[in-house]
Amino acid sequence: MSQVTSERVLEALSHVIEPELHKDLVSLNMVRDIEIDGNTVNLTVVLTTPACPLKSQIEEQVRSAVLAIPGVGTVNVHMDANVPTDKRIIGRLDLPVRNTIAISSGKGGVGKSTIAVNLAVALAQKGANVGILDADILGPNIPLMMGLKHMPPPQDKKLVPPTAYGVKVMSMAFLVPPDQPVIWRGPMLHSAIRQFFTDVHWGDLDYLIVDLPPGTGDAQLSLAQSVPLTGGIIVTTPQEVALADARKGLVTFQQLQVPLIGVVENMGAYTDPQTGATINFFGEGGGQRMAQQYNVPFLGTVPLDPQVRLGGDTGKPVVAEFPQSQAARALVEIAEQVAAQVSMLAHRDQDVTPSQVAQ
Repeated sequence: MSQVTSERVLEALSHVIEPELHKDLVSLNMVRDIEIDGNTVNLTVVLTTPACPLKSQIEEQVRSAVLAIPGVGTVNVHMDANVPTDKRIIGRLDLPVRNTIAISSGKGGVGKSTIAVNLAVALAQKGANVGILDADILGPNIPLMMGLKHMPPPQDKKLVPPTAYGVKVMSMAFLVPPDQPVIWRGPMLHSAIRQFFTDVHWGDLDYLIVDLPPGTGDAQLSLAQSVPLTGGIIVTTPQEVALADARKGLVTFQQLQVPLIGVVENMGAYTDPQTGATINFFGEGGGQRMAQQYNVPFLGTVPLDPQVRLGGDTGKPVVAEFPQSQAARALVEIAEQVAAQVSMLAHRDQDVTPSQVAQ
């Protein structure tokens, strides 16, 4: 019987390609802790995100490649993750945050905050450390959608974000009475957004989701000036009146040199639960066409579903409260695509291995 060695295992896995990064697992330094006990091989594969959409595929390819080695009878694969760090953050912000993701739309009413909340919760459900910053200073509603009303006492002269569904949350809504408007000019908005990064105990985060207000004004400019953004996501609905403004949001990210993670289309086809018939209340395919027009990834469509609205109004995000619903499954798939795109941006722009960027 041929002797099984770590070198032979690594040789076998050097032919397993990471589907998103298009390099083999060994050169990406994703294979760790190889242990051989007789004809049993134990090893760990460290992915670039716990929300990897191709996790099962990679695990099966690893198992098959090692089982093909003569003398191997059993392969135990442990899947782990180490999210890459956007190195542009280092030196710019004294924060243990690996990636900042801005979510924007050109206009209100397209469900941008709903998408932001559910993406954050979905990433946390996958095992990532996630925070969400409500950068809509004048109209904050993230706490309502997360079922939060109060914030813990400050520590060391910094604000402590409350946690819901595994996600840390910070918003102006915690700092002003519910019915009191915030009437501020641009410089005050800029200062508030900056302080929500520097004066908050965020802790160690893989992803900080930033929910921007509608439009292309002070908040977008302040955020881009204050924080190196890993990437931006544009949320739109299919109809042209929303797409016209969404395009402006997309071009704003481009002009501010923020990489585009992709486009999410919300309020897609509604499926009648009684008949199974689908109705496109807001049109069809507009988000995908816009993504193709600007050559950016299309992350997916969230179908129109009353449970999504209900989840937002009651502080129970649909991915947590109705995980088997069509909308929840679509949102989880979009979250996986977002995580994959962030990993690819880190790899493409920095051209280093995941083990290096995750320091």
